[in-house]
Amino acid sequence: MSVPGLTYAAGDRYGSIADDSSSIANNLAAEEELGESDSSAEEEGEGLGDNLVPHISSGGSTLPRLLTMESRLDTEYEEGSTLKGYERSPSANSVVLRSRSAQYDKVEEDRVSRMHKFSFYETASRFFLVGADVLDRKFRILKIDRTTDSGDLNLAEDDIVYNKKEMNQLLNAVDEGNKSSGGLKLRSTIWGLLGFIKFTGDYYMLLITKRSQVAMLGGHFIYQIDGTELVSLSTPSSTRFKSDRHPDEARFVGILNNLDLSRSFYFSYSYDITHTLQHNISCERMSLLQDRPQPASMNFNGMFIWNQHLLEPAARVLNNVYHWCLPIMHGFVDQATLSIYGRTVYITVIARRSRFFAGARFLKRGANDMGYVANDVETEQIVSEILTTSFHAPGPRLYANPNYTSYVQHRGSIPLFWAQDSTGVTPKPDIELNLIDPFYGAAALHFDNLFERYGSPVIVLNLVKARERTPRESILLREYTKAIEYLNQFLPDQKKILYKAWDMSRASKSRDQDVIGTLESIAEEVLKTTSFFHNGDGNDDENAKMQNGIARTNCIDCLDRTNAAQFVIGKLALGHQLHALGIISDTSIEYDTDAVNLFTHMYHDHGDTIAIQYGGSHLVNTMETYRKINQWTSHSRDMVESFKRYYNNSFLDGQRQEAYNLFLGNYKFTLGQPMLWDLSTDYYLHHSDPRAWSMNNRRSYVDWYKPSHLETRRMPALPHDNGLPAQTSLEHLDDYWLEYYRPLAVSSFQKTFSYRMNSTLRYLPFKSTQEGRYDLSPFRVRSGSEHDTLERPRPGNDPVIGETLHVQFQTPRSHAEATDVISFSAVSNPDSSLPAPSKARPGSQETPGSPYVDLLENAKLPVQGPKSSKSSKDKSAIAQWTLNQFVINSLNPSVSSAEMDEYGRYISHPLNLPLVISGDAPPTPSLDLIDYIQSASADTLDSLHSTEDDIADFLEFVYVGDDPLTVTDADTPKKRYKAYRQWLKGKSLFKQSRIDT
Repeated sequence: MSVPGLTYAAGDRYGSIADDSSSIANNLAAEEELGESDSSAEEEGEGLGDNLVPHISSGGSTLPRLLTMESRLDTEYEEGSTLKGYERSPSANSVVLRSRSAQYDKVEEDRVSRMHKFSFYETASRFFLVGADVLDRKFRILKIDRTTDSGDLNLAEDDIVYNKKEMNQLLNAVDEGNKSSGGLKLRSTIWGLLGFIKFTGDYYMLLITKRSQVAMLGGHFIYQIDGTELVSLSTPSSTRFKSDRHPDEARFVGILNNLDLSRSFYFSYSYDITHTLQHNISCERMSLLQDRPQPASMNFNGMFIWNQHLLEPAARVLNNVYHWCLPIMHGFVDQATLSIYGRTVYITVIARRSRFFAGARFLKRGANDMGYVANDVETEQIVSEILTTSFHAPGPRLYANPNYTSYVQHRGSIPLFWAQDSTGVTPKPDIELNLIDPFYGAAALHFDNLFERYGSPVIVLNLVKARERTPRESILLREYTKAIEYLNQFLPDQKKILYKAWDMSRASKSRDQDVIGTLESIAEEVLKTTSFFHNGDGNDDENAKMQNGIARTNCIDCLDRTNAAQFVIGKLALGHQLHALGIISDTSIEYDTDAVNLFTHMYHDHGDTIAIQYGGSHLVNTMETYRKINQWTSHSRDMVESFKRYYNNSFLDGQRQEAYNLFLGNYKFTLGQPMLWDLSTDYYLHHSDPRAWSMNNRRSYVDWYKPSHLETRRMPALPHDNGLPAQTSLEHLDDYWLEYYRPLAVSSFQKTFSYRMNSTLRYLPFKSTQEGRYDLSPFRVRSGSEHDTLERPRPGNDPVIGETLHVQFQTPRSHAEATDVISFSAVSNPDSSLPAPSKARPGSQETPGSPYVDLLENAKLPVQGPKSSKSSKDKSAIAQWTLNQFVINSLNPSVSSAEMDEYGRYISHPLNLPLVISGDAPPTPSLDLIDYIQSASADTLDSLHSTEDDIADFLEFVYVGDDPLTVTDADTPKKRYKAYRQWLKGKSLFKQSRIDT
């Protein structure tokens, strides 16, 4: 059996994987070169033999196996798991020569670019990274040289695609050729490669050792990094004898370790998490429209690739760096399930933090001269109904699934040149404007970038303080207002920046102002202006929408107030998205519903994560603060978080900023230049070089924007024959099926991410659902006593009896919908799908004669209504009504027509099951039956007997007297008559309290 791609060189036998496939194909010429290097080969302990052919190891090899079988994939994909090494399968000795005429798959031909796991091997002089696809069927190999003395990065990429047998043979040959130096060893099995970084000498490579699933979009998983490893590319021997090793190398490594990559860093193998869903689908549809279908684009957004500095060395030597290295995003990702009477909706929140001008709170304020602002975070909420997993509609209509919607918001520091001096002990340092630019160049660059990313208009919601005893935030308010007025005078009328300034802090402290009401009115204008993304066919589909413009929210830190405002806007957008999916009939959702409570928790986690990344502590003021429903115990929590934020800003932000500057490549070691820790400020690391200004063309102060950025985004139309091109499979364009379903892999519900996802069902009290008195709608307003959970049940939540379930029907928007969409909700009026907590709920207008209404009327489903006050209703009266209704139902049994039909279908169902009429074994018994019969020994059967007491108890239980309805004195000690005696004394069966008759 010949092995493709095998090359030979003295000392390694698989000495160099050539940079191109043509040199690999001609490796037989290496025999002459090796023949001239017998002495060097003998020094390495190599017996070259007659044909200079390395033999494949045989027998009981103890080397790690490369890959697993499909049946063991489930253990690898378990959340939080660490990949394990396996024994590499041995093979018999055979001649390993590459055939000149053999045809092998290549990356360009087979489109094998996504590798989901890697085996990291090492020899004395090289590293080998073996990548495998999701099914462990196709493999590639990358060679990394460890002996480069110049500090350069030497990588060799093999574009041949191997199968499992060929790769095992190849690695066995490498192991055989390096037996004298220790052979080939499996160092670790990893989930991905983040790139390469160097400080003062040799390169290091950063590996992902642990991961966990956090979200799924279109069948593509998004993972969080849970563990990393920094591996030096130098050999131990070379490091020991190098005399020119810089003494500060270890200090640079220590600074890099201050950046915890296991917190809030995310990646995906097959989905571009650096772009919004609208951008990704639009690009794919544009490729289809231009008749050039291709796999998912590798055109990532460099603004959100936090390991861009680590990818640059590999990009200079590899054909496609993203085939081997994974781009990672810093921010927040969360996903939860909304369960609506059997319909499943996924809510996904993704926050992307910009790597430009990134840093800690007081050390990064305002903007730099390139228009990048501090704490720049893009937040996207994706709401999708999981009728089908992928982004494709049935047909197939590629990238036209109408069940995906998204909405994007933005937060960022005020784009002016301002700062705060945190060297003192003041918790709130004074705000200083470093530079007064009459043309507002930084703000112009920033808003032009927003136009490019999101279109127009840009809605600016400025929440800084307007009135202060000592002017601080108000200084920025006046200057920011002037900047917007200056920039707006050059924009077209329909494209101007919409500016709204509101002192949210003062309003929250005032008793006569409704903070949430004001934010909701602002949110309505925002949604009306920008709309949201709703996928669809795009040709004649009226439901398909594109988001044009962005809501940019800021306060002084872009943390507490900003997160509350973004939550209110996101909550309104959630209602519009659910309405567009046909889930609810209205576009608003009330507070204190399970859906909004779930969304609130997601946004609180989102805000806490952003606050920790920028400010060092959790949110101080949450939505409960601005809704004025927080308890007095929250004040102590706010004080603790304020102190933590002050402590981190004063003592720890400097170390964190150094780690950011080193990891992001803002600081690069140069001999003779100051060290990172010796810099008094990092101002010049985040601003452009003034010496380069003269070489650049100066931007116009009037035409500060590009007109193309103001154009309206439109949904790219799909071709009329929107199907798979000829000789093209869906796997070629989108391999979601293999990644999500993993055919041939044995798994379980406990290890399936969708099964373990957070859901609104966790808010339901378990006891109430068993009794059938709980309204399962996630859009039902819950009172304080209805927020029971399984962990902390609260007794005394008696439901209001007699309330019925109202049903509203939504007519399908197109003939493509197979069935009517039913929206269940307890309504307050015919035009609203959500109840008001303080108003009565009249019946809704159902469709006359509808079979769904008849079915529900026959079922008479009771639901739990608002909790009544103790003064309005007597509990004893409710208990008496319950008892009377129980007696009436018992004395007057009835069966509905639906139950009759179900029973008739049940008894008419053919049951082809043989009756057991004899104790003898059948003539042709199965082996299972024989084993079962033989398992019961004679001793076991003899031990089965009944005592006299057991027989007496049984006879007493089955005995029926002449007058069974009469209870004698002999029956009173029996427990079965205890409740009956209580009832005779005038007490309820359910409440042990006397009732009035």
